[in-house]
Amino acid sequence: MSPTDRPQHRTHTAGKDTAAGVVDAPVDVDYLTSTLMELLRVPSPSGRTDAVMQVVGQHIESLGLPVDLTRRGMLRATLRGRTDVVRRAVVVHADTIGLMVKRVKDNGRLEVVPVGSHSARFSEGAHVTIFTDDFDKVYTGTVLPLKSSGHTFGDEIDTQGVGWQVVEVRIDEPVAGAADVHALGVQVGDFVALDAAPQITRHGYVKSRHLDDKAGLAACLAALKALRDAELPLAVTAQLLVTIGEEVGFGATHGLAPELAELVAVDNAVVADGQTSREDHVSVGMLDMTGPFDFHLSRRLHSLAREHGIPAVRDVYRHYRSDAAPALEAGMEARAALLGFGLESSHGHERTHLDGLVALARLLVVYLQSGLTFDEWDRAEHGDLADFPSDSVQPAQLEPVDRTVVPERAGA
Repeated sequence: MSPTDRPQHRTHTAGKDTAAGVVDAPVDVDYLTSTLMELLRVPSPSGRTDAVMQVVGQHIESLGLPVDLTRRGMLRATLRGRTDVVRRAVVVHADTIGLMVKRVKDNGRLEVVPVGSHSARFSEGAHVTIFTDDFDKVYTGTVLPLKSSGHTFGDEIDTQGVGWQVVEVRIDEPVAGAADVHALGVQVGDFVALDAAPQITRHGYVKSRHLDDKAGLAACLAALKALRDAELPLAVTAQLLVTIGEEVGFGATHGLAPELAELVAVDNAVVADGQTSREDHVSVGMLDMTGPFDFHLSRRLHSLAREHGIPAVRDVYRHYRSDAAPALEAGMEARAALLGFGLESSHGHERTHLDGLVALARLLVVYLQSGLTFDEWDRAEHGDLADFPSDSVQPAQLEPVDRTVVPERAGA
């Protein structure tokens, strides 16, 4: 990228210490940008994520942080703070939506099914990469509707409908039938990755597939770098957990520290009609399809953003879930909240803005320096009713005394 083509973004400098010991450290935007572009170019549909985890692990190790992986390949990095045990986790996912070969068709094309939840509408015309079991045999192709030529089918191309049953993958190889495709080594169950094709505009917009959640992951890595560069102490030992199955529903189901008190999921924030999320802001999710997020932690995150002048909004999402959902469903006894970067056309032709990613990274930086939501209460799994921070922070006024009058009945 030449100097004249570099994206234009606002300069973000350290803010004033508005909370005790918490510093709004500067975020390295060049690092964030280059890391994002690198991550986007590594295919990682759910179920085929080993390569991207190597890249993520190398970035974290270069920051001097210890890394380990679970048996299935989920990554954990530890940020040492003043507590002996891990009390806090930031969870982000590296897997993306994708496709899998369902059938090799007689015409030499591939029937595919989605990996993760996404519509075939947004895959029509997509360039793809087909991975076989032989690592030296990787092919390219294109997702096309069954009727893809206006010169042949005329108006029929507009009435054939939308769905995975009416699209197919055309392989960029000289194949005339199923036998030719099998000879290439392509089989049922092979992964087909939607090419990201990332680009950054001169005004700082990022257009690409798979910004969900590689943009969030890049922001997390930039936040870790900001903390390390500024040598900022953390009040609480924290964990960055990078999951590999969020798009298929089993993200943060395991690998979390048993002493965890707080979990913040990092994912996209839906930008669409009826939503308050913005591409150039960080969003604090208040509720998604699994229910409200923790009352106190969510409001505290928004308060930290206000205190440090970080552009932030609150939003509510309907057809949405994040890594927080499987963690709670698995029985995690911790507060859970959601931070997101504004994303236009999620799971479709996605777009975000570097300013929103910087805002997300800045909020993570100040949050990770801060103490627990309730420093004393949140350190234990349970406690006495008298110590529970209830009426003092979440009061509920009593409804008025019922004054209903039963009307007199005629003739009584």
